[in-house]
Amino acid sequence: MTKKKISVQGLAITIEQIKDEDYISLTDIAKQSTDEPRFIIQNWMKNTSTVMYLWEWEKLHNPNFNRVQMHTVLETTATNRFVMSPKKWIELTGAIGMVSQSGRSGGTLAHKDIALNFCYWLSPKFQIYLIKEFQRLKEEEYSRKNLEWHIERITNLVDETRNWLDTIPGQKPDRNRLSHLKETDD
Repeated sequence: MTKKKISVQGLAITIEQIKDEDYISLTDIAKQSTDEPRFIIQNWMKNTSTVMYLWEWEKLHNPNFNRVQMHTVLETTATNRFVMSPKKWIELTGAIGMVSQSGRSGGTLAHKDIALNFCYWLSPKFQIYLIKEFQRLKEEEYSRKNLEWHIERITNLVDETRNWLDTIPGQKPDRNRLSHLKETDD
């Protein structure tokens, strides 16, 4: 799991790669409005629209999603005593869209789709800035990977050319790498 940080309106947001997917820290995002981000996340999760969104996301991405338990969750969303936390959501439904980590450097991470939904609920303005910064990070990663691919391709072409040149008959023996290899094998 590789961790990266982006700065959105002066707030450091952690992005972690989990199973080749980007998960964004909801805890970091919630810090923009309070010192107790877990309560902000719980308030978002007790919203029926949020539960419906999470349900649809999990149905699309998670073949092991516990749909039976989901119906129980939906029945309780209508009550005033309904409380939902990321950890409870994961345990009840087998959700994969969120990760809840305890401890000093813990917090709640959510798949980028879910994190954007959280941002929209919390602050559409912040969501716009988060999208912009996230896209900048992805473009930077793409450029770096693209450059690495081109360098590898050029290196492979140079090696292929050298190997091809080594097969030309009538070369001076000291220029032919293949003849040097044969001498070392003997």
